[in-house]
Amino acid sequence: MSDAETVVNAMPHLCAQEPSDGLLDSSFIIDLLNEIATGKAGAALRWLRSNGTAALWISPVTLAEALEGAQDPDAVRDYLRRYAWQGIHRVHADRAAIVQRRAARRMGENDAWQAAIAEQMGAVLVGHDKAFKRLGAAYEDHWSR
Repeated sequence: MSDAETVVNAMPHLCAQEPSDGLLDSSFIIDLLNEIATGKAGAALRWLRSNGTAALWISPVTLAEALEGAQDPDAVRDYLRRYAWQGIHRVHADRAAIVQRRAARRMGENDAWQAAIAEQMGAVLVGHDKAFKRLGAAYEDHWSR
């Protein structure tokens, strides 16, 4: 078994600290899937090691972006079923509109949706995307660990 598979399989038992709930952005998921495919642990798997007991969520945005470039969409869908699902609702649309309207520089539409979903959930947005740096403590760059 590779390092990547070991971490993914043992994930719920690895955390030494009390982590925040996390909404996983596609930038995190794509890194994670690539690490699993190569069997080589990297930033995403290190993040999972330190946050193994966190409640981890994906959104329709996460799923759509991960599937977009997937060589095997069915395998990606199967893997992502391990994470909790956060749908998109009216409250998220309202928040995404406010985020975009108030911004001096607009986020990409999918990024605005992800930021709004995470905020409404009270979760940290986890990924590796410079657009999210403006979220401050509500964003965690998994590459920075």
